[in-house]
Amino acid sequence: MVALPDARTRWRCSGCGNLTRFDVVRTSRTTEFWHFDLAGDHTVEESSTDHEVVASVTCRWCGRSDAIELTERTEADVSTP
Repeated sequence: MVALPDARTRWRCSGCGNLTRFDVVRTSRTTEFWHFDLAGDHTVEESSTDHEVVASVTCRWCGRSDAIELTERTEADVSTP
């Protein structure tokens, strides 16, 4: 199982170097506030994730799931045009 990335990390496939395309299989348990109109249609007005488990992460480029790792994010240099 691969941990979810946060504000300081990202996924990387060590097999091919991919940083941007992954298939993620996860299970989530959520709590939602549903608002029904008089016709019976609903909209979800609030939602929170109570529990989340990532079952697998697979590289979209090479298809490997055994090579996904967490790496530090690098800061982009936006000072040069």
